[in-house]
Amino acid sequence: ITRPTDDGGAGFDTQWAASFVHPIRAALIEQGDDHRDMAAVAAAITHGPNAFDRVIYTESHDEVANGSARLPEEIWPGNAAGWHARKRATLGAVLVFTSPGVPMIFQGQELLEDRWFSDDDPVDWSLLDRETGTVRLYRDLIALRRNLDGGTHGLTGHHINVHHVDDRAKLVAFHRWAHGGPGDDVVVVCNFRSEAARGFRLGVPAPGHWRVVFDSDAPVYHADNSGSGAVEYTAETEPLHGMPASLSVDVGPYSAVILGR
Repeated sequence: ITRPTDDGGAGFDTQWAASFVHPIRAALIEQGDDHRDMAAVAAAITHGPNAFDRVIYTESHDEVANGSARLPEEIWPGNAAGWHARKRATLGAVLVFTSPGVPMIFQGQELLEDRWFSDDDPVDWSLLDRETGTVRLYRDLIALRRNLDGGTHGLTGHHINVHHVDDRAKLVAFHRWAHGGPGDDVVVVCNFRSEAARGFRLGVPAPGHWRVVFDSDAPVYHADNSGSGAVEYTAETEPLHGMPASLSVDVGPYSAVILGR
């Protein structure tokens, strides 16, 4: 689809990424933590030299209709606002906004809309009053993806290095950058288990100070959240995971932490 016409392609600028949505939804919908495939997640978020020739998402009008349902509904049928459904659906949102690609969200996704999409069933706007934290979470992720505070320029770039995949602990960590350096380097750590990961030693691309710019387990996003841990970390010159430095980080259950250099 995106290959140039003179190279036998259709010449489009971008296309919807089936190679992203299906593995990510499968990992999030799976009921047993031990059966989540972290290698499949790592492959889904990895992409080639042009990040913007694919559109990435966890919900579309195709994925949430025609026999399928909204992601939170698929995770916990009949309780789309429940803890497991909310935590894993928002973990998917983190991957949409931090993986290389053009992020796309579907109408009502930021409200944890339940059931399935039908064109004669409008968005339930009363959810704005009940899901204020989830709406804020989406708003904050959009701001980070757009680098509105100037500290996450790497999320606007093309580059990714999935430098740690732990299928036993169900952890995936990756480095995003555009040009590299302070204000650009971003490290994302995702926990696909129902228990928090405490004191997880993680490789990072440089020693020095790293700041938690986003924590999906922060209480500001829901009263049930407790917060993953510190808001700042100091990386030491101890190589790990193919990186020149490392630090210890906490990540909440079914949560993600985004670190900015």
